[in-house]
Amino acid sequence: MRISWIIKFVFRAFLGIGIVLMVNQLLVDRNYLISVQTNIFSFLTSGLLGLPGVFALYGIAFYSFL
Repeated sequence: MRISWIIKFVFRAFLGIGIVLMVNQLLVDRNYLISVQTNIFSFLTSGLLGLPGVFALYGIAFYSFL
């Protein structure tokens, strides 16, 4: 049972980091200054929360940009 939690966590984390990298590249191509760094905090956030965690990371980045 715990193995399935670990597998889900790792899958969500890598998928979340992949989405962060793609969105960052899209924002750079369109000359926006907002980006989310790929570090252990973003890895853990996307792993624990999934896609809503990625949205939260970009929400925090946008808020700090203001």
